[in-house]
Amino acid sequence: MKRIGVISDTHGTFDEVLRDFLRDVDEIWHAGDIGSIELADEIAKFKPLRAVYGNIDGGDTRYAYQPFAFFRVEDVDVLMTHIGGYPRHYSPQALAKIQSAHPKIFVAGHSHILRVEYDKIYDLLHINPGAAGCYGFHKVRTALRFTIDGETIKDMELGEWPRAGHKVQF
Repeated sequence: MKRIGVISDTHGTFDEVLRDFLRDVDEIWHAGDIGSIELADEIAKFKPLRAVYGNIDGGDTRYAYQPFAFFRVEDVDVLMTHIGGYPRHYSPQALAKIQSAHPKIFVAGHSHILRVEYDKIYDLLHINPGAAGCYGFHKVRTALRFTIDGETIKDMELGEWPRAGHKVQF
């Protein structure tokens, strides 16, 4: 059994709020726009990190990470990228990888919009954790954590916090 934390679009932010939320996970998946290789290294020192680079990431980060990551956790195959789209609107590159790899979880970032949706067509769980950082149009910072136990994905939890300078009204 593994506890997973999923973040994206940190844009250079990995503060105490995120550390507290991710403290009890076994590993962190970062779906790109990390902000710098130094931040990636900081996250990797905190917890084991699986990451892809995003469109704002520079050469050092692009050298260390790939645009797509395909890996297995427990009995679940995972495909992760930064700009991947969402069910019925995948990017052409992501769709080709989904069709060839047949992941059970597909993680993408970029939109700064939290979205978790089961894709019946490709029999996968699509996850976009939204934006965990403080840069962009989003007003609420978000991250996810969940458990993979064998081939079961369960106990999904959402962390959300107001972005500095924005009041959140519900």
